[in-house]
Amino acid sequence: MIQVTIKKHGPSGKITSFTMEGHAEFAEYGKDLVCAAATAVSFGALNAILSLTEAKLQIEQGRNGGFLRCIVPENIPDGEQEKVQLLLEGMVVSLQTIERDYSKHININFH
Repeated sequence: MIQVTIKKHGPSGKITSFTMEGHAEFAEYGKDLVCAAATAVSFGALNAILSLTEAKLQIEQGRNGGFLRCIVPENIPDGEQEKVQLLLEGMVVSLQTIERDYSKHININFH
């Protein structure tokens, strides 16, 4: 199962980091639609942030897949932070849509 942990800052509700780890095990490697969807959504969001904002995210990936962590620095200017948050919230909505249909293969937690 893919475990997604979204960390938010208390009062502001801003996403400060997210971690995805594990494998969906929906189908064999290379044919796993849940894994492909979660990967496309998360990497798409990160690529959009890196292309459309000046934010310097801290990104860590596992060598063999199955692990992705992104930490959003606190020192991003407000205008850029709004863009980053919008793109991350869009990612969360997309992941929740996957979770709704494939809850045996992906789980999202908020902290």
